Amino acid sequence: MDNGISRERIAETAVLVGVITQEQNEEKVNEYLDELAFLADTAGAVAVKRFTQKMDRPNGATFLGAGKIQEVATFVEENSIDLVIFDDELTPTQLRNIEKLFKARVLDRTNLILDIFAQRARTAHAKVQVELAQYQYLLPRLTRMWTHLERQRGGIGMRGPGETQIETDRRIILDKISHLKEQLDKIDRQMATQRKNRGQMVRIALVGYTNVGKSTIMNMLSKSDVFAENKLFATLDTTVRKVVIENLPFLLSDTVGFIRKLPHDLVESFKSTLDEVREADILLHVVDISHPDFEEQIDVVNNTLHDIGAHSIPTYVVFNKVDNYHYEPQDEFDMTAPTRVNIPLDELKRSWIAKNNLPCIFISAKEKLNIEEFKKMIYEKAKAIHAERYPYNNFLFEKYEES
Repeated sequence: MDNGISRERIAETAVLVGVITQEQNEEKVNEYLDELAFLADTAGAVAVKRFTQKMDRPNGATFLGAGKIQEVATFVEENSIDLVIFDDELTPTQLRNIEKLFKARVLDRTNLILDIFAQRARTAHAKVQVELAQYQYLLPRLTRMWTHLERQRGGIGMRGPGETQIETDRRIILDKISHLKEQLDKIDRQMATQRKNRGQMVRIALVGYTNVGKSTIMNMLSKSDVFAENKLFATLDTTVRKVVIENLPFLLSDTVGFIRKLPHDLVESFKSTLDEVREADILLHVVDISHPDFEEQIDVVNNTLHDIGAHSIPTYVVFNKVDNYHYEPQDEFDMTAPTRVNIPLDELKRSWIAKNNLPCIFISAKEKLNIEEFKKMIYEKAKAIHAERYPYNNFLFEKYEES
């Protein structure tokens, strides 16, 4: 504190924008904007207001209708807002048109996620992956960077400089993308060699939506100190640790979290990181059971696993954060159908969730609830694979257990 002025970084202010369509109702859009607000907070911005509009589909030119986009622009100017963040990916045309209306920076969901990844990339591998995704995102949007030259077009000697500069930048970016891909290929080969050198130990990977507690579980099982915090994408690099439960050693990996509408370029760039998932013997799908929309998060993870070719690996669902689960008892005179928030945890365990996601287990990694049962489940599953891979060692295991 100096002369009453804090030296701490002042958070940028942001407004969030989403559309209500036939595919996503108002309740769903508000849930998505909750997540967008969390993304903004993770990036270092404070969401001060939300704007939504009911539409059959987003406007092709400005995403929102003319009246609503002007309403947003007026609020942004009157309140000196720094950022306008849209929950969907904007086309280059939409982005260019919207920026002309706003006296603030305009981001879409993809750009925001890329920014968070860029902030959180620590290793050379993660930095190269993020930079590649950023350039691939930027390439089709180069035109908007040169709109200031439009005022010059038409004058004598002024035709074409903008286009020429764009083409020059496009070649530079394409060369950069090619160079980054070469770097990734080199790193991928090194990491593939590392995985091969680990031998045939049983490999288990933690997967799940971002911020469900994978790193906390990793720290608990491996007694290591993997970075974990209540932010989205706290983990970008895959961390692998050797874990021993009873007499059985295996490798446990903690991977980058998935999210709804994860940018395609980012998935492509991070495919090498996700090799730990594809090559695992067992997947532990961690779910935050206290999250109001955890069912959709399960679907997002399952769809992503299918996209990267890991859907056929034996998977066990780990419902984490049972200590945060709360429900609201339904009034006896309320005749509406009960929702998930009206169901006690014990009843939820016996319901379709436990049945449809079997095999599964309910734990709290933070409060160490049901952890011994969790370890026992991992041990039994890993031991079965180890026994199949090393039948002689299994004989020794049995002798050890008898003694």
